[in-house]
Amino acid sequence: MLVVGLLYYCIGYTGYISTLTWNGTDIEKLHVGLANYVAALQDPVFWKALFHTVVYFVTTFVIQTALGVFFALLLHSRVRLGALYKIILFVPVVLAPAVMAPVFRQVFAADGQFNFVLDHIGLSSLAQPWLAQSSTALPVIMSITIWEWTGLTFILYYAAMGQIEPEMLEAARLDGAGNGRVLWSIIWPSLRGTTTALLMLSAISALKTFDIPYLVTVGGPNYSTEFLGTLIYRQSIPQSNVGYGAALSILLLILALGLAIVLQLVGRERKN
Repeated sequence: MLVVGLLYYCIGYTGYISTLTWNGTDIEKLHVGLANYVAALQDPVFWKALFHTVVYFVTTFVIQTALGVFFALLLHSRVRLGALYKIILFVPVVLAPAVMAPVFRQVFAADGQFNFVLDHIGLSSLAQPWLAQSSTALPVIMSITIWEWTGLTFILYYAAMGQIEPEMLEAARLDGAGNGRVLWSIIWPSLRGTTTALLMLSAISALKTFDIPYLVTVGGPNYSTEFLGTLIYRQSIPQSNVGYGAALSILLLILALGLAIVLQLVGRERKN
């Protein structure tokens, strides 16, 4: 009860701060009502960050799901060195973003290893400063996220496929079903619960995205990798605009609650 009470106290206090113009340290606080919320809804950077969150969520979820199912199917087919492949796929999940961020900044720099590889395989025309351009920075951030979390998606799908009765698969093959038919009619429906759980986790993760965009590109260039999390931090800490940052946090909370309600309703309709 104490933890729950503290949690709701923090939310309520954040709501109170969102009605202030305050830098977080001064004793005097100017009460401005809903002005911070109006300013946020009129801020083009806020809408840009929200758009990036939606694009980021849809792209990473679709690609991670496809790769997770593919690798799970591959390793259920008894390939050699399967245990080694599982370790290789899962290692990025346990690496800290703060450790990997400098590596990715170097890899995707104008003189980095990625352009070096392109030069040596005859694709030098594609070489460019990937993190310094608005058109390529966000795709790079999404590719890093996919690299980091595909291992977790794979593990969950691999475990879910292990629960499918082998007799069911054998019966389908005896009836003449090919690999595509077995995947679409038996395996994929059995993975629906795992997919729904991953959908919710990906949505929550997208709304909370902060570490990789901030550590790799600091939200730039020209806000092209700005997310709600990085915008809240930028306003609250470096710019000392704590009231505005609190208003953004409350808007983020409302978005998360709305998304949770929608996903619950969709899941309930599917069960019915």
